Amino acid sequence: MVETAERVRNDVPPAQQLEALTREAESFLYHEAALLDEWRLDEWLALMAPDAHYRVPPLDLPNAAPGEALYLIDDDRQRLDSRVRQLTGKTAWAETPRSRTRRLVTNVRVTAADAEGFTASSNFAVWRFQFDNTDVYVGRYEHTFVRSGEHLLVKERKVVLDLEALRPHGRISFIL
Repeated sequence: MVETAERVRNDVPPAQQLEALTREAESFLYHEAALLDEWRLDEWLALMAPDAHYRVPPLDLPNAAPGEALYLIDDDRQRLDSRVRQLTGKTAWAETPRSRTRRLVTNVRVTAADAEGFTASSNFAVWRFQFDNTDVYVGRYEHTFVRSGEHLLVKERKVVLDLEALRPHGRISFIL
C-alpha cells in the first residue's frame, strides 16, 4: 500500500495541506497506474475500501447519477473481487491473451478534503494493445479516498471517458 502524507491538521495553513494532499494523491495514482499496467490486479484490489465502487458512466451522460442512467460499469467491492478473479483466471476470453496497457495520469487536483479523507480529479490516457489493435481511452478520473490507519483506500473510482463511442466492439474488458 501507499504510505499517506501528513493528515489534514488544523495547525497547518490550508495551502500547505492542499499541497501535501495533492502530492499524496499523485503518489497514489501513479502507483495505481503501475499496478494496473503491470497486471498486478490483486494488489490493485487491495487499494479498494470494503465499500468501494468503480464506475464508468455512459459516454453521453457523464454527470448522471448511477440510478439515473445505465452505466458502462457500476461495480461494488464484491463485483470488483469477481472481476479481478475473472481477469486473472482463464474465464475472461476477451482478455486472453491479456491486453497490454500504458497509462498516463496528469493534472491531479484535490477538490475537497475533511478529516476522513479527500477527493481528487485527474486526467488520464490509457493505451490498450491487443490483437494488432491499439485503442486509446482518454478522460478524467474522480477518486474519493478514505484513510485506513496510515494508508489511503479508494472509496469511489469514477472514470469519465471523453470518447464519442467505444471503437468498434463497444467493450471495456479490462480495468481503465
